[in-house]
Amino acid sequence: MTDWRTLSARASLASHRLIGWIYWDPTGIRLFTELGVPNGLGYYITTRSAPLAQAGNDVVTAAFYSIRAEFISLCLDVARQHTTFEDAYRVRNEAVIAGLQEYAPEIVNELGALAHQLWAAADSLPIAGHTVYAAHKSWPRNEDNPALSAWLAVNCIREWRGDTHFAILASEDISGVQAGLLHDAYLGYPGDWIPRSRGADDVQLEEAWNVLDARGFVNDGRINEAGLAYREYIEDKTNELCEKAWRALGAELTEKYCALIEPVGHKFLARIDATAGENWMPAARDSRRK
Repeated sequence: MTDWRTLSARASLASHRLIGWIYWDPTGIRLFTELGVPNGLGYYITTRSAPLAQAGNDVVTAAFYSIRAEFISLCLDVARQHTTFEDAYRVRNEAVIAGLQEYAPEIVNELGALAHQLWAAADSLPIAGHTVYAAHKSWPRNEDNPALSAWLAVNCIREWRGDTHFAILASEDISGVQAGLLHDAYLGYPGDWIPRSRGADDVQLEEAWNVLDARGFVNDGRINEAGLAYREYIEDKTNELCEKAWRALGAELTEKYCALIEPVGHKFLARIDATAGENWMPAARDSRRK
């Protein structure tokens, strides 16, 4: 019998590592800057939200859940002044191709061979309530480059997971700032690093701490064991609901996918460490709690 919960968690972590490095990739930022965007401002937000951005800043803010609205509006407004979201998506994909070949060439052919099956799994997922997933699903799949196409399929599945995770948080009445504080503690990050990195200010943080305290998740200014158990419940629920994609892919191919990506995961994390810092892309990190 397949332990789908564990396999879902494994495949999701591998996917975060396969995808995450691109958001701080120097080649991607350079190509984005060459489109005319000053200093590549907003590369992460613009290229990640490109398929959704024409719907408006508020829609992207709602979909991204935990990133400060003013950050998103600044990035997207600057991008609109200098380029198009289609071109932002195109140059990001060019950087993906270059990066896979440079950082993990040993997986390129095998990853490309999985493109059709990965897209079938992505297409099998329910669209309702999954806004970022739906936007990415409808954009070009670059079938002429199998490795890139497979990467895009994985990203589509990953964004479905993100939409699902945020829906769980919303149903639990956990704000983006509160979620960041819980995730900091869950990973063993320093203090309030995650919400600060997403633009939370002192007022928002104080409010979030007060709400979490009222729910019994804080002792002496720190997330307590009840809070950690609650964050574990959120993660387990996310993994449970996100079994859908991997069940559609099938146990054999999901195991094959994990076996392909896991041995090179450290290379992608090293790229994030080198280009952004060792705390960025927390979804791709192992817990540092003692």
